[in-house]
Amino acid sequence: MNDIAENTLDVTRQENVTRILDAAERLFRHYGYSKTTVADIARDLGMSPANIYRFFASKVEIHQALCGRMLATCYQLAYDIRHQPLSASERLRLYVETQYQWTMDTMLDEMKVHEMIVVAIERDWHVIEKHIDRVHDLIAEIIAEGIAAGEFAEQDPVVASRCFGAATINLCHPQMVAQCLAKTNRASVDELIDYVIRALKK
Repeated sequence: MNDIAENTLDVTRQENVTRILDAAERLFRHYGYSKTTVADIARDLGMSPANIYRFFASKVEIHQALCGRMLATCYQLAYDIRHQPLSASERLRLYVETQYQWTMDTMLDEMKVHEMIVVAIERDWHVIEKHIDRVHDLIAEIIAEGIAAGEFAEQDPVVASRCFGAATINLCHPQMVAQCLAKTNRASVDELIDYVIRALKK
């Protein structure tokens, strides 16, 4: 098979994968993850379940791919902020604020979506662990630049990044964000961001 034919097959396959994921996400949002079956997704696309299984071995794989796609969007937001021409403090603040708002809009606005994310977190899939590592790497780069500019105190940027992530997790973790929304005895978003950035300067 020549390169053109192989490329055509790859494009066609990716188009089918995208169609399946789009349909699955639409149904998961409407009916919920637990109530949606592979047969439902196939019916929505006007194809047989066997066609779905050509691309995904199970609903779990579809779910995992969807979570991976959502996290890729989240990572891109962080990547773009990391490369903005702002101070390290400004970028860290913007990152947490953006992540918090994205979590609110994408994962909590519709409870059906929240259910899908909670299932993924409880299964501790490698896509989530990989995402956390990649975001920590971006934060470490920002902190390292802040140290080099004299903005932050001398410290290990990798350790500082992990501590920064741990200190702000209740602004990024869907379940923790949901649990803290109605509580009045929690630090506000701005208070928490101010605190962790001050800690980097000491």
